[in-house]
Amino acid sequence: IGSLIGKQQDETIASFISVKAFNDQQFVLMVTRDGIIKKVVLSEFSNPRRNGITAANLKGNDRLVDVRLTDGRHDVVIGTAKGMAIRFHEQELRPMGRNAAGVRGIKLGKGDSVVGAITLQRKGTTILVATDRGYGKRSEEDEYRVSHRGGKGIKTVKITDKTGSMVAIREVLETDDIVVVTTGGMVIRQHASDVRVAGRNTQGVRLLRLQEKDEVADI
Repeated sequence: IGSLIGKQQDETIASFISVKAFNDQQFVLMVTRDGIIKKVVLSEFSNPRRNGITAANLKGNDRLVDVRLTDGRHDVVIGTAKGMAIRFHEQELRPMGRNAAGVRGIKLGKGDSVVGAITLQRKGTTILVATDRGYGKRSEEDEYRVSHRGGKGIKTVKITDKTGSMVAIREVLETDDIVVVTTGGMVIRQHASDVRVAGRNTQGVRLLRLQEKDEVADI
């Protein structure tokens, strides 16, 4: 990737999306570590430069953590490291220019941070969450009530010393497969149906057994 784009030495890649065409009917939805969210019309990214173009105006030490491609007609769910989540409709987000800072997506508790976001676009979906110590679970989407942007959210997974912090949130169907990637470079693939459906206020089941000092990086 370094041979394709001219990123700064201190920059890290947060996310990527693939597109077929840069149109005005789709949006790039961005979420930051501090809970800021914004969406930009996809066509605004149609003329990139090798050294990049501005996608969001970040404040202070905030960092971009997740990006989604959407059509503006679905619910957004934002998840945090301390196991909180908020769900609201995309209509609460007006399209902004690339240089805009964005608006508050979730009000974070002390020491908490956003780990990811999903847009619920598939019928019969479940919401999968995973922790850095290898625990995870699926919950029915109707367990996540629709609220308004900027609230504190609700608990999505019970965080304990055994589970560690939440690191990923994904939308999955029964027929999907899940690929778990660890910081130590291990990869494990399993059926989504093997991860049982449980209530939000539970810690879930062990997705994999980790080697010492290894952690789940992403799903």
